[in-house]
Amino acid sequence: MAMAALRREGRRFATPLLSSPIRSSLISHSQEQAPNGVRSISTQVVRNRMKSVKNIQKITKAMKMVAASKLRAIQTRAENSRGLWQPFTALLGDSPSVNVKKSVIVTISSDKGLCGGINSTSVKISRILHKLSSGPEKETKYVILGEKAKAQLIRDSKNDISLSITELQKNPLNYSQVSVLADDILKNVEFDALRIVFNKFHSVVQFMPTVSTVLSPEIVEREAEAGGKLGELDSYEIEGAETKGEVLQNLAEFQFSCILFNGVLENACSEQGARMSAMDSSSRNAGDMLDRLTLTYNRTRQASITTELIEIISGASALEG
Repeated sequence: MAMAALRREGRRFATPLLSSPIRSSLISHSQEQAPNGVRSISTQVVRNRMKSVKNIQKITKAMKMVAASKLRAIQTRAENSRGLWQPFTALLGDSPSVNVKKSVIVTISSDKGLCGGINSTSVKISRILHKLSSGPEKETKYVILGEKAKAQLIRDSKNDISLSITELQKNPLNYSQVSVLADDILKNVEFDALRIVFNKFHSVVQFMPTVSTVLSPEIVEREAEAGGKLGELDSYEIEGAETKGEVLQNLAEFQFSCILFNGVLENACSEQGARMSAMDSSSRNAGDMLDRLTLTYNRTRQASITTELIEIISGASALEG
């Protein structure tokens, strides 16, 4: 009863008591900033910020669930595709340090972002390979698969880009589509060595940047004659009317299409796994920010209530005096 009487008295005499210049300026400043009769703008700003963070958290959680469903669909296909290119590595070897005059770096990336640093890693390795492969009487070109790698490499290597292909992951890819894509690449570029850069999927939180090398038939014969890792090729007997050069040509084309197919799937798995991790971290960060904003909102609201009580009690004390 006493507190109710104090509130009534405070509201009754609030205007005469706040007649000093300082308090009048505070009231006018608050009324100018606070829309729709809100006493303090700070609580409304914090409340709007909390609403925005909640909406962002809902979006990141939904994106994590979508990435998880896509990962389960691609992971099995990627694991099955590893058996395509492994026999070629056993037969022809993998010589990333072979010295050639014409090199083509095939960089596989994603078309969308919000997936951590997998695209930056592929671009960084591609630039290192370009630097190592360049030199007098040497030519190094890029073939880019994916919008993100294109956006980064076009800044400083625009003249070295021979071919750029985007929107690979718009529809689920099969081997037939990738083989047509590989055939287009082989028709449009001249090479002694193709180096395919992609991210090999290991787990949701781990991916390994990988470089696979495909040599032209001429370089394969040269390395075989030199007795290097490709020397075992001579131990196989070639049946039919095809010559050794024709067989190596077919093997090189088939090897490139198999590695490209596996690289696209492995990179897609790495993309979805990295996006899951990124969205999970974003959701946790949004939750932490929401906790801090809630604490700030409660403190601001409590401070506003305390200020009102002090004004009421001060008004009542002035009346008694």
